Amino acid sequence: MSGSVMHALASIFFLIVISLAAPHAALAQAGFGAAGGEGEPNRMQQWLVPTPLPDIRSHALLFRPAGEGPFQLAVIAHATTQNVLRRAQMPQPEYRALAAFLVARGFAVLVPERPGHGATGGKYLEDQGGCDEADYARAGRATAEEISTAMNFMRRQSFIKPEGVVIVGHSAGGWGALALANHADVSAIIVLAAGRGGRANDFPNQVCAPHTLKAAAAEFGKGAKAPVTWLVAANDSYFAPAFSRQLADAFRSAGGRVSFVALPAHGGEGHWLAESESGVKLAASDLDRALKPVRAAAAGKR
Repeated sequence: MSGSVMHALASIFFLIVISLAAPHAALAQAGFGAAGGEGEPNRMQQWLVPTPLPDIRSHALLFRPAGEGPFQLAVIAHATTQNVLRRAQMPQPEYRALAAFLVARGFAVLVPERPGHGATGGKYLEDQGGCDEADYARAGRATAEEISTAMNFMRRQSFIKPEGVVIVGHSAGGWGALALANHADVSAIIVLAAGRGGRANDFPNQVCAPHTLKAAAAEFGKGAKAPVTWLVAANDSYFAPAFSRQLADAFRSAGGRVSFVALPAHGGEGHWLAESESGVKLAASDLDRALKPVRAAAAGKR
């Protein structure tokens, strides 16, 4: 067989391989993004966004203001549980009141469901381990990676401003947000009832390995750049204000910037303040104070 014939056959084989691969590449690209139409409130829309697991797509909700944008991005990181069954049965997190508050201030808001939860499924990457030997630093970094993976995907969307990103974290989501304080693209962090290991063995005001949690908070404070607003309700039985202040002080002692606020009691259990309209109203002035410099900086870059 001549060299020219062999070259022709090789070219044909190459074209066949490319033609077979192309639909799969297109499908891979089409696997992320909007997964439904917009609805109410606040143009609510289902999205699928990447996770650190290549075969797992995060089920997420996107809320945004009217218009084409581009909008500043806020990512809300949800709470979690060490209980496998409860995680599997978790409804998709929405945080509608918190999202509405942010949309009213010009943000597009993504609420991604992290791996190991609900419809997203997959491996639970942020497992902290047992109570006595909990690895809170590893768990927080894993949560941070999940948040940043979704954040970076959204920053590439045409209707999103890539700068001025705000991370809002609740409970374990807040703990992961603290681990992003040294991220160059994060302009501000707001945490509500941040921590892990609260209500140990379901006892109020009991925390698994509290000294380990404080040490991890100090670790997250090293090299931190983004300012942190740390909010907790007076009747939070997972991370009481006195203990939360110790965590914030540990973060600050290592170099982090923290504004700590103990809010009044909210409902029967202050830990869930972030999930209700009345809770968001209670925190509104402190949320606005945290957002004001970020919004002003973004406005100055127009």
